[in-house]
Amino acid sequence: MKKKVLKVHEDDNVVVALTNLSKNETVSLNGQDFTLQEDVAAKHKFAATELQTGDSIIMYGVLVGKAQSLIKKGGLISTANVKHAANDFEISEKRNTEWKKPDVSKFSGRTFMGYHRPNGEVGTANYWLVIPMVFCENRNLDVLQESLVRDLGYGRNRKYKYQAQQLIDLYKTGKSVEDILNADIRTESGDEQGKRLFPNVDGIKFLNHEGGCGGTRQDAQALCGLLAGYITHPNCAGATVLSLGCQNAQVSILEEEIKKRDANFAKPLYILEQQKIGMESDLLAAAIKHTFAGLILANQNERQPAPLSKLCIGLECGGSDGFSGISANPAIGYTSDLLVGLGGSVILSEFPELCGVEQGLSDRCVQVDTAKRFSHLMKTYNARAVAVGSGFDMNPSPGNIKDGLITDAIKSAGAAKKGGTSPVADVLDYPEKVTKSGLNLLCTPGNDVESTTAEVASGANVVLFTTGLGTPTGNPIAPVIKLSSNTVLYNKMRDIIDINTGTIIEGEETIEQAGERILDYVIKVASGELEISAVRHGQDDFIPWKRGVSL
Repeated sequence: MKKKVLKVHEDDNVVVALTNLSKNETVSLNGQDFTLQEDVAAKHKFAATELQTGDSIIMYGVLVGKAQSLIKKGGLISTANVKHAANDFEISEKRNTEWKKPDVSKFSGRTFMGYHRPNGEVGTANYWLVIPMVFCENRNLDVLQESLVRDLGYGRNRKYKYQAQQLIDLYKTGKSVEDILNADIRTESGDEQGKRLFPNVDGIKFLNHEGGCGGTRQDAQALCGLLAGYITHPNCAGATVLSLGCQNAQVSILEEEIKKRDANFAKPLYILEQQKIGMESDLLAAAIKHTFAGLILANQNERQPAPLSKLCIGLECGGSDGFSGISANPAIGYTSDLLVGLGGSVILSEFPELCGVEQGLSDRCVQVDTAKRFSHLMKTYNARAVAVGSGFDMNPSPGNIKDGLITDAIKSAGAAKKGGTSPVADVLDYPEKVTKSGLNLLCTPGNDVESTTAEVASGANVVLFTTGLGTPTGNPIAPVIKLSSNTVLYNKMRDIIDINTGTIIEGEETIEQAGERILDYVIKVASGELEISAVRHGQDDFIPWKRGVSL
């Protein structure tokens, strides 16, 4: 029979409802009975024992809040009676880096079919990039996109255009607003993608952004580092760069950042400066010719076998719910451990969502200096947020709170499960590149797209993205695999969700079984065998982080 409740950690004094529970209903767990004091919706928590004002709320074995009033045993834990609280952390000279490496025999010797690059890295896709150094060039990118994408076979699905045409026809025949709203509109696929001229090139991606000038010089430096991360990324075959010429984000800075990441950079890179060239028509003509030439070169690369150690997985969550930390996140945490055990790399980011679990992560850092850097980045980031009237405690969104994540520490303790249990090999500041195999911590905001954008710039050639509420998020060059924390969401939004981990909640699958299933799926996606929802929909989300306060 399906369980109704769950205690995540033996030290917890709260219990998670796995299904909707009613007031006065009695449920049992590990030989103990709990009578509910009020209705408790699935994903929310109730007190396992009577809690007095000021008592600690413990979940995942860590402090996640303080009781603000008396909470009876079986009483609902909510924003009305609990406030965020988290333990402080310190740097210990003793390292806690021993871990139980999972059995990876099932995957030993496995390979994926990837695109090998001159520097030894391997891509899971093969894209050509068109990048503006400054927002002034965004219109020119739009013109290039109109000129190249459709005729080369990379057009999007046009079913919505066909639906609009049907409405136009109804309007022209004199139909009323009510008739139009009630009309039965056909939904033919209208697929615009034709046969690709370059079959080994997955697409041309245009990284429009709003930066490059104004702001601070640090913003320009960070932007150039981010763009360099994409240009040197193993999923990128080469790039066309459009520069105006007078902006803060100078081409020379970009070139320096490229060298930092790849000292012997050997991909085709075409940099065109509008103020040097002159006429806009000449700039665009040159950009079209150079991009086309680059595509010819990119098409010469074909997928070849590569060891799983060449995979770098970004770990991300967005639209999280009360089940995320007990199904989807620990499942990809086990996937993370498997990949680390195979010599690969994983990236855990979203520093505002590591609040309250810093001590455990700090102790897992292989080097004391790495732990010190983690501490510095966390405390500096939080202090900047507090200085403008915010703070990590204000990270949970209304959707998070509605679905059971009522404090940042509860959200963080569940979010950190994505990183698994392996030692922390390195700590990176935005937008640095991963250089070590194993678990890497990357300083980014909790904002889904800003964080995913950064993880890919740091080298993630696949991203695992968990969600409890649903989000279409993707990335221009790296496949973003969406995983639902619950089966209801998976069935409701199957057009944007790739994998369901609600099976864990329902007792049909263990965390370990789900983790292995996810890695099998990743290998197929990395080999180009499966087209995930974000790629199919052309969901190319790209938002650089300006180093102000963004949670």
